[in-house]
Amino acid sequence: MKMSYSWESIDVHLLQILRALLTECSVSNAARRLNLSQPAVSTALRRLRDITGDPLLVRSRNGMTPTERATALLEPVKIALQQIETIAIQQIRFNPAQTRRVFNIATPDYLNASLLSHLVGRLRQIAPLSQIAIHSLGPNFDAVGALENGELDVVVGNWPQPPEQLRMMPLFEDDVVCLMRAGHPLAERVMDVETYLAADHVLPSPYSVGQRGVIDLHLARERLKRNVAAYVPYFNMVPYLLAQSDMIFSGPRHFAEYFCQHMPLIVREVPVAYPPMNFYLLWHDRTHTAEECRWLRDQIVAMARSPVWRATKPPLASVA
Repeated sequence: MKMSYSWESIDVHLLQILRALLTECSVSNAARRLNLSQPAVSTALRRLRDITGDPLLVRSRNGMTPTERATALLEPVKIALQQIETIAIQQIRFNPAQTRRVFNIATPDYLNASLLSHLVGRLRQIAPLSQIAIHSLGPNFDAVGALENGELDVVVGNWPQPPEQLRMMPLFEDDVVCLMRAGHPLAERVMDVETYLAADHVLPSPYSVGQRGVIDLHLARERLKRNVAAYVPYFNMVPYLLAQSDMIFSGPRHFAEYFCQHMPLIVREVPVAYPPMNFYLLWHDRTHTAEECRWLRDQIVAMARSPVWRATKPPLASVA
């Protein structure tokens, strides 16, 4: 039974065989050129004849010769393959020095300012014509939806349970410390769990709806409760409140140590055995193979794992 093929049956493989057949005017020569078996090329020729409704190659005294229809097809086939090759090559030819792309990155606002400044500096140096837009994660910001629809390229997060539908790459690990003003009443005392929980704590609002952080999850599991004295909408407000009060803050070490370099604050170890905070990179499948997005992820990973942005640890407050 003869099979019938439509033009929709043509794929890149068939086009390559058709170009070779029309160029070589020989099934055996076309097979050698494409590194295929002669029967495979013969089968493809039968499919092409059925699709085009033309014999394409006919016997002549010198072997085989293309029909008029085949001769007319050769140039369009070459152009089609060139266009397909252009589509495949365009991503490989991404040039960061010439790109004018806007890179959209979302981060929690307690991500170390030194890391962000070094990252932006690196991107501006390698891709000077590009734009970098840093978005702050917040309770009303749908980060997963923004990755899905292309509003964001990547998200830096540290949810204990990252969204399963996204791709993830670990960046770095941070431990939880206690930040307070220099001269705080607890600075010179041994701080046990009871003293720590009874102190006045300042807490930033959660940056994601339905996501509890490492600290809240651990305290809930251990059935422990902090004495919360104040809530603030942004993490970067915390150091300024601490400098003017006897409140304390529990958060990432790199965040705390950065502000200790610029403000009269000190770092103390927490008496609660919090698990580490794991920061990672999140992105959606829609940008997984895009060359410019892969390049952006590589830059973020390289900077996050580099020691260049990490603050020199200030000495812990001495305890009598």
